[in-house]
Amino acid sequence: MPAATSQSVLDELKPLGQESYKRILLNHGIKEPLYGVKIEHLKKIQKRIKKDYQLALDLYDTGVYDAMYLAGLIADDEMMTKKDLQHWAETANSATVCGYTVPWVAAGSHFGWEMAMKWIDSKKESIATAGWNTLSSLAALKEDAELDLKEFQKLLERITRSIDNQPDKVRLAMNAFIIATGTYIKSLTTAALTAAKKIAKVEADMGNTACKIPDATQYINKAKERGTIGKKKKTVKC
Repeated sequence: MPAATSQSVLDELKPLGQESYKRILLNHGIKEPLYGVKIEHLKKIQKRIKKDYQLALDLYDTGVYDAMYLAGLIADDEMMTKKDLQHWAETANSATVCGYTVPWVAAGSHFGWEMAMKWIDSKKESIATAGWNTLSSLAALKEDAELDLKEFQKLLERITRSIDNQPDKVRLAMNAFIIATGTYIKSLTTAALTAAKKIAKVEADMGNTACKIPDATQYINKAKERGTIGKKKKTVKC
């Protein structure tokens, strides 16, 4: 069987698209070009390809949403360079790609922390969003001994001071960071709950969707009730 190319994958993806799912994606702010391929179909292709560094880069550069999402699933994170990650962050063309795809891959790379700390200072909403969500992914993936916990504490404090002045997507990412820190880093659960109390209810425009913004305090406390505080994930990709 010949090796997959970006064009052969696009040819495979296009007929899998569904207009009904495409409309849902459009309501969530995803922009054309997109086919409307459900994630379950993307996962089947991921299972077949597994990891392919160059194919992931090529698919991402097509600009087609479905292909960009798949690129994140099949990326060989450890092969990603700082240049690759910066390019992905700068060319992310939807909230899902900058909020999930780029952070997932960055967190699995050798440069996740470095890039995240750079990105959160960006004036561009999508890049700052990618930065905060990369930090959340690192909290979920990395053992506490591998994390700079003092810096995570400072980041919680930074959020309480600055969240009200941030654009919508960055506010959502900051709220997610508080949740991730409180849920996955046991020694910072109390600090995260304190931060959640200070920021109170996060408001943001969720567009033409029924999506609700998670309440950080409730989310962390539910994890405490389940006894899952500090339990790390094997992967953040889904």
